[in-house]
Amino acid sequence: MMILRALALGAAAALAMAGGAAAQGKPDVRLYAIDCGKFDLPDADTFADDGAYKGVPKKLVVPCYLIRHPKGDLVWDTGLPVPATPPPGAAKPLVDSLKELGLAPKDIEYLSVSHSHFDHIGQAGVFAGSTWIVHEREKEYAFRPQARANASQFGAYSALEGAKTVEIKGEAPHDVFGDGSVMVIPAPGHTPGHTLLLVKLRQAGNVLLTGDLWHIAESRAAKRVPRFNFNREQTLKSYALAEQIAAKEKARVVRQHVPEDFAAMPKFPQALR
Repeated sequence: MMILRALALGAAAALAMAGGAAAQGKPDVRLYAIDCGKFDLPDADTFADDGAYKGVPKKLVVPCYLIRHPKGDLVWDTGLPVPATPPPGAAKPLVDSLKELGLAPKDIEYLSVSHSHFDHIGQAGVFAGSTWIVHEREKEYAFRPQARANASQFGAYSALEGAKTVEIKGEAPHDVFGDGSVMVIPAPGHTPGHTLLLVKLRQAGNVLLTGDLWHIAESRAAKRVPRFNFNREQTLKSYALAEQIAAKEKARVVRQHVPEDFAAMPKFPQALR
């Protein structure tokens, strides 16, 4: 508990310091939620190590996010890899969605992903010209030998190995634009360097994008941990940290794979402001 308290206090202090400038008047930040795929799970058993979902079918969404700030654009999570022959009804590639706003990959200043699983980093390679913001532990995890061995998945983001990179170290949040409006927050457990994104908007208030902290709606209240998470103890600490940040910041919590949370966001190309 002392470790959790220290992490929570450290994150709160860093967020408060970084948010000082924003408190004087939030910049005009816009948050876009983009459809980057879907999953139909006939049996969601692997998403809870207490057996709660054994034999239970679930539907998951795979969103990507674009954050537009006066100082530049950030793509957060890039969705599933694009197959050579997309099946009927598949979501359009992220680059095609960005075209609707007149944007190309070369226009995106920053790229970050909540973590390096294939459904979050699957189209990241096309943004290798952007500055990649990643926790040092997640970068190491993404380029470990086991990841490289999966040629199809690794090939979707391998170009990031040569990208300009900002590495987050330790547990302190990273202030993307220097004004406290967009913060990448370490929340390990699902993977070694998993992160959250706190976005502060003028009209809609604060929004906390939670990556794979919770895949299924009921998992948040029940504190269920997927069987395949990297570290169960760290996961539970990150659950508590996210709840404390959400309460302190009065943030809307978006469980990224939960269909109702995605449906509640403005339909692209409309933005939350």
